[in-house]
Amino acid sequence: MNEPLAIKMRPHKIKDVIGQQHLLKNGNVLANLVKNKKIFSMILYGKPGIGKTTIALAIVEELGLKYRLLNATINNKKDFDIVVEEAKMYNGLVIIMDEIHRLNKDKQDLLLPYLESGLITLIGMTTANPYHKINPAIRSRCQIFELKELTDDDIILGLKRAVKSSLLPNIKIDAKALKMVATLAGGDLRYAYNLLEMAYYSTNDYHITKDIIKNINTKPVFFHDKNEDGYYDVISAFQKSIRGSDVDAALYYLGRLIEVEDLDIIYRRMTVIAYEDIGLANPSMGPKVDACINACERLGLPEARIPLAVMVIDLALSPKSNSAITAIDEVLTDIEKGNTGNVPNHIKTNAIDYKYPHNYPHAFVKQQYLPDNIKKRKYFKPKRSSQYEINLKNTYDKLNELKEKE
Repeated sequence: MNEPLAIKMRPHKIKDVIGQQHLLKNGNVLANLVKNKKIFSMILYGKPGIGKTTIALAIVEELGLKYRLLNATINNKKDFDIVVEEAKMYNGLVIIMDEIHRLNKDKQDLLLPYLESGLITLIGMTTANPYHKINPAIRSRCQIFELKELTDDDIILGLKRAVKSSLLPNIKIDAKALKMVATLAGGDLRYAYNLLEMAYYSTNDYHITKDIIKNINTKPVFFHDKNEDGYYDVISAFQKSIRGSDVDAALYYLGRLIEVEDLDIIYRRMTVIAYEDIGLANPSMGPKVDACINACERLGLPEARIPLAVMVIDLALSPKSNSAITAIDEVLTDIEKGNTGNVPNHIKTNAIDYKYPHNYPHAFVKQQYLPDNIKKRKYFKPKRSSQYEINLKNTYDKLNELKEKE
């Protein structure tokens, strides 16, 4: 089998894993689990190529545990049945499961009792946010660990290990070419290994230069260069240009993101902008962004650039308001500081003295909803940046006047 370099380079001990030191550094959580020879069900989530499978395999191999690899999408229920029988035979088994966010109900129902009993220990891996995409029944039985993106220095470290290994005999590559591979990888170590291996076998003398890499990968290298036009700087500039209502700048940074075909980050940023920066000034922008994303997914590039441009122009020229985000942030700050209290008795479950607002004129009746110690707190501070929010402010002010009346 033609095993890729990325698999051959996979470390067998967690101390050799590149990156993720917040979990793997001596004294941190996963390092301590291995040191104490104990494992729990867990979910590892983060972007592709940053070490999810590597960490899972390193843990079970270092602890000498029996394990099986499954994919929630590819493997069928029969495969899961077989693994359960193996777990019974061995009196315990670790399942390393890729794409766990795609686990369907039948497979979940099969696994749950064995997760509960401890017969099966699950290490799930996903690129999706587990708090949104993974069934709560599975999630509640697992500890969740977020993996951080790898830096260019992390990628270069991995590439240097590959060069020094005996896996690519007689390889020659200078620092500039290594940097270029790392830049193009954009934090994906697996991609970096794949690019290095392809470049190696595409030469006559195993001497890899920047020109050889350019011939293999034509995407612009500036995009992920942290020392020049950094990836996060472009994303930040994209959102801030829209927030600042600069249409031309917003379109320019959109073009930078389109050029490297990073549609996911465009979708996420536009969604955040619709609610964080525009918010109640123009609430229709959220559904509009969703419609734009659906259109882009149907069209794909290059046509997707058209609805994206329409949406970005609309977002940039829309009135702006951050009243919703400031309100919820104030609430969360109060809660974190312990500035809270008991739910008033008359709005608790099965309260007998609750006044049903719909039974009163204008569907409003004066009664207390906030806890006693914060009953006068006002979190919502509406702006006057659009007629819609002005109308909300008028309603809010009128209701507050009614609340103040004896």
